[in-house]
Amino acid sequence: MARWSYLASLAVALALVQAASSAHWLNDYFFTDGNVRAGYDASGREVAMVSLNQQSGGGGFNSKKKFLFGEFSIKMKLIPGNSAGTVSCFYLSSGTDDYRDEIDMEFMGNATGQPVVLNTNVWANGDGKKEHQFDLWFDPSADFHTYTITWNPENIIFQVDDKVIRCFKRYGDLPYPNAKPMQVHATLWDGSYWATEKGKIPIDWSGAPFTVTYREYFADACVGGRKCPPGSGKWMYRQPSKAEWGTISWAEKNFMRYNYCTDGWRFTQGLPAECSRN
Repeated sequence: MARWSYLASLAVALALVQAASSAHWLNDYFFTDGNVRAGYDASGREVAMVSLNQQSGGGGFNSKKKFLFGEFSIKMKLIPGNSAGTVSCFYLSSGTDDYRDEIDMEFMGNATGQPVVLNTNVWANGDGKKEHQFDLWFDPSADFHTYTITWNPENIIFQVDDKVIRCFKRYGDLPYPNAKPMQVHATLWDGSYWATEKGKIPIDWSGAPFTVTYREYFADACVGGRKCPPGSGKWMYRQPSKAEWGTISWAEKNFMRYNYCTDGWRFTQGLPAECSRN
């Protein structure tokens, strides 16, 4: 009986080792660039820490594979205290050329006590400027929160924890990212020229290094648009439910800071066509 218990315990230990070795998501799924290091939180889960300082800049990681449609999420703990001028990102992009597709969740730092602004944006064939910005209704530096992008042929859904806050719909005759495979990226950089109060408040480097911590990356997606995972239909055909349209309305009413569809100063020749169809 004692021998069986020992063998059972050994089997469990080996299984835990195997599970741990497969849980190294940063090196398993991403290339890193700049100030990025891996570590573990108090519960033993792997985390990625991206830091920004004045001497060596920031850093980030980008996926080894490209995807065409999928559901992508990561837990993030943002910079505590005065994060003004910093930009922390979780996004998809087909490249850096003028004709790229891109889906952005960008967290624009702020002065101590002010809300961090989440900027969501969509680019299709180089056509962007589709921003919705929201003040986060919690302190994103106090704990990890889950940020999710669901991208399918008809909708792009942005979600914070359990709340859907935006849906960018496809209209057949208008640009939409549906043909170019994209990589997943997470970056931290100096956005002083733009991020906080339209560039009025730059980074205070006396607080450096600034660090964003990432945990529990998840992707259920079609690799290169060819190989889709079993059960992908649950997000491939997803549209917001009635309850999710309710949380979108809640976010827009209570926390929206900017909506490109109301920016007549920026679009002097008329608002983008989709604005009249939503």
